[in-house]
Amino acid sequence: MNKFWLHGAAIAALTIAAPATAQQAHSLADDAAAFGAREAVSAARLSPDGSSILYLTPGPGPKSFAVISNLETGKSAKVIDTDGNPESLQWCNYSGPRRVVCSIVGNVMVGPDLDGFRRLVSMTSDGVDAKLLGRPMRVHDNALHGVDAVVLDWRGGQDGKILVERSYVPTISETLQDHREGLGVDLVDTISLKSETVEPPNPSSSGYMTDGRGHVRIMTVVDYSRGKMHPLNKYLYRTQGSREWKSLVGYQEDSFDPLEIDADLDSVYALKKKDGRMELYRIKLDGSMAETFIADDPKVDIGGVIRVGEGQRVIAYFVEGDKPRTVYFDTEFAALNTSLRKALPNSPIIHFVDTTSDGRKMLIYAGSDNDPGRYYVFDRDHKSLNEAMVERPELAGHRLAQMTPVTVSAQDGAQIPAYLTIPAGSSGKNLPAIVMPHGGPSSRDYWDFDWLSQFFAARGYVVIQPEYRGSEGYGDQWLNTNGFRNWTTSMSDIADSARWLAKQGIANPDRIAIVGWSYGGYAALQSAATYPALYKGVVAIAPVTDLATLKKDSSFYGRSEFIENFIGSGPYVTSGSPLQNASKIRVPVLLVHGDLDTNVKFHQSQMMYDKLKSLGGNVEFLSYKGLDHQLRDATVRAQFLTKAAELLDKTIGH
Repeated sequence: MNKFWLHGAAIAALTIAAPATAQQAHSLADDAAAFGAREAVSAARLSPDGSSILYLTPGPGPKSFAVISNLETGKSAKVIDTDGNPESLQWCNYSGPRRVVCSIVGNVMVGPDLDGFRRLVSMTSDGVDAKLLGRPMRVHDNALHGVDAVVLDWRGGQDGKILVERSYVPTISETLQDHREGLGVDLVDTISLKSETVEPPNPSSSGYMTDGRGHVRIMTVVDYSRGKMHPLNKYLYRTQGSREWKSLVGYQEDSFDPLEIDADLDSVYALKKKDGRMELYRIKLDGSMAETFIADDPKVDIGGVIRVGEGQRVIAYFVEGDKPRTVYFDTEFAALNTSLRKALPNSPIIHFVDTTSDGRKMLIYAGSDNDPGRYYVFDRDHKSLNEAMVERPELAGHRLAQMTPVTVSAQDGAQIPAYLTIPAGSSGKNLPAIVMPHGGPSSRDYWDFDWLSQFFAARGYVVIQPEYRGSEGYGDQWLNTNGFRNWTTSMSDIADSARWLAKQGIANPDRIAIVGWSYGGYAALQSAATYPALYKGVVAIAPVTDLATLKKDSSFYGRSEFIENFIGSGPYVTSGSPLQNASKIRVPVLLVHGDLDTNVKFHQSQMMYDKLKSLGGNVEFLSYKGLDHQLRDATVRAQFLTKAAELLDKTIGH
C-alpha cells in the first residue's frame, strides 16, 4: 500500500509548493494512465481521538481498500477490501475507538433486471468480527431490502453505539407473523448488535434527521399519490424532550430542504424556494417556529451549510456561483480560513472535512481547479498544520490547466454560464476544441478539479463545459423543466458554446468535437444528429440513446411513473432520441458503457452501436463487464481515455 505521509511545520511558517504545471510532454499512454487513475484518497475520516485517518484507496482494477493510517507512526494497515464484483466500498467511519462501520454497495441481477443494493457492515479496526447492521432478510419477507440501513447519528464515535435508520418489511408467512413496515430508527451496538427501538417503523416516513447528539428531531413523510415528477414530502419536528410530532412544512415537491439541525441554537437550517431560487433560513424548533432569513443570491441557489464535527454548531453557508464562496457565521473559523488561505495560497478550495470528538484536531482538504488536492491535519492547540495525504499522486509532473468561468451569449440572447479550460502553456488561440456537456440532465459543473477535462487539456485540446438551460442550481427558470422535454433548447445552448469558442478565436471552427457522460453522452449524440456540420467527432460514455426505451427501463423500479412523467410524451420523444436520428450522425462515434449500469442501461449503447453499424457509420463500442455507471477501474479508464484521444486526434487533430 502506497503511503503519502509528509510532516509539515507550524502554520505560521508553512510553505507549500505551487501545483505542478510542468511543460514536458507525456505520451498518450502516460497521460491516460495518470488521469484515469482513481483518487488515492477518498471518504477520509479522522478518528475520534485524532490519532489516525480512515480512508478508501483503490487497488488493481475495480478493487478498493479501506485503510487506517496512524498519524504518529506513519504506518498504514488494511481494514477491509472489496473486489468490485459486485461489492464496492462506498465509505467507512469510526463507530468507536476500535470499531469501524463501512457501507458496501453493488449492482446485481434481480430476476430479469439489474438492481442496486447497499449494506452496512461493522467490524474491528483490523477487519475482523464483521457483522451486518441492517435487519437480516428472511425467507418470508414480502419485499427485498435494497438499502438495509442508513446511519443517522454516530454519537461521537465513543462507545460503538450509533443511531441507524432501518427498513422493516412485513412477512407473508402465517406461522411467522411480523406486521412491522416502513422506516424506523434503532440504537444499535455495532459490537454486540444489540438494539433498541428509538422510532417505531412508519410506512409513511421517508427519512429522519437528528441533532447530531442522539436525538431524532425531524421526520419526512412522503406521499406518492400526489406530485407529477417527484413524490410530495412534508416535514414534522419535535421540541426538545418531547415525543409529539408537530408540523414544520406541509406537503410540497421541491420548495423546502432541511439541511442541518444546530442543537445549541435549537434550530434547523433549511433551504426555501422564493421566486424560483433556493434561499437559506434558520427556523426555531422550540414550538415558535420563529424564522430568520440568512442569505440568498441573485444568480444561483444557496448551496448549503457547513458544520465541523457531528453535533457541533453550524459555522457557515456556501454558494456555488462561478467559483465557490463560503460565508462564515463563526468568527473563529472565519479567522482560521483566512490563515489557511494565506498558508496555502495555491489552494483556494478549502474544506473542513472532519474533527475529533473534542474539536481540537481537524482534517482539512485543500485544492483548486489545477490541483487535485491534498489532506492536512490541523492541531488547534499547537497551531500546527501537517500535510497527510495527496489525492492524486500520479499527476505529479503532468500538465494541469486553469479552469476559467466564462459567459456565452446564446442566439436568443440568453447568457450561458460555462467553464473554459485552456491547455497549460498554449497560445489559447485557434485550438482544437471539445465541448463537454455535463450529466443529469438536472445537474451542473463546478469550479473544481475535473480529471476528464484536465486529461483533454493535457492532450492539447481546449475544453468548454456549458451550463445549458436544463442545468440545476440557477433557479427554476433556467432549469427549464428538464433537458429531455426541452432538449432543443439544451442542444442549442451547447451548440452556441461551440460557436462562441470559434468567434472568440479560441477554437478552430473546423476542429470541434463533443464528449459527454450519461446525459452528457446523450447530448453528445443528439448534438451530432441536430448539428451534423458543427462537430467532427463524438465520444459518448454511458449515454441515453432512446427516450421511449428509457421510460420502459424504469418500469422495473418502484414509482416508475415519476420517471415516465419526467421524460413525458409527445413527438419530442422521437425527435429527441439519438437512436431515432442515427442516420443524421455523419462523424466517427466512440461509445463506452459498463454492463452493470443501473443509471443508464447497457442496452442503450448496444442499440446505438447496432443502429449506427447497420447504417454503415464509423462507430466503435467499448463494453465493460462487471462495471457500473462510474466505470471505477483505472485500467478501464486509461483504455477509454486512450481510445477517445485517438478518435479526437484523427478527427480534429492533436
